[in-house]
Amino acid sequence: MVTSKKAASVIVNDRMQKRYHYQRVAAAGRGFDPEFKPDLTPQQMLALGVFGGKYMTDCRKEFPASWFKNAKLSPKRGDPELNHFGVDASQPLSVWRNKGWIHPDDPRGWFQWYCRYYMGRRTPDEDRRQIKRWKAIRRHVAQIRQNCEPGDPYCRPRQRQALLHWAYDSRKI
Repeated sequence: MVTSKKAASVIVNDRMQKRYHYQRVAAAGRGFDPEFKPDLTPQQMLALGVFGGKYMTDCRKEFPASWFKNAKLSPKRGDPELNHFGVDASQPLSVWRNKGWIHPDDPRGWFQWYCRYYMGRRTPDEDRRQIKRWKAIRRHVAQIRQNCEPGDPYCRPRQRQALLHWAYDSRKI
């Protein structure tokens, strides 16, 4: 792990977390687990259009302003037309909670974990769990390759959008 000279402390106050704090111990975009090789950065994902633009509207202060310069956001409600493939590929947060996929430190789910991991937060047990989940989503890449002509963005758009939500660049499949 690449560590910074001094860990940066972050205090979060948004709609879903009050006075949550963590340390950024790795340099942003560095020191990733060798098994975790996302195709896209959080900034790229937001610019492409993910989660109907609703995901990051109240927690901008936690992340670099550059992430939001070209982000496709919808402050009032999710808009699937803002997604890169123009389709809804999300399940409600309630489904994620019921399945036990949400960790208390990241009440918004995997993407919130990824944004914080990208910025340098490390939580070994949770990092392992989330990287395992990220690797499991790769099965959708195989399904697209098996069922679609290479480069056809209209084939399986929901799967392609879901892959974008997990930092796989499905535009290249």
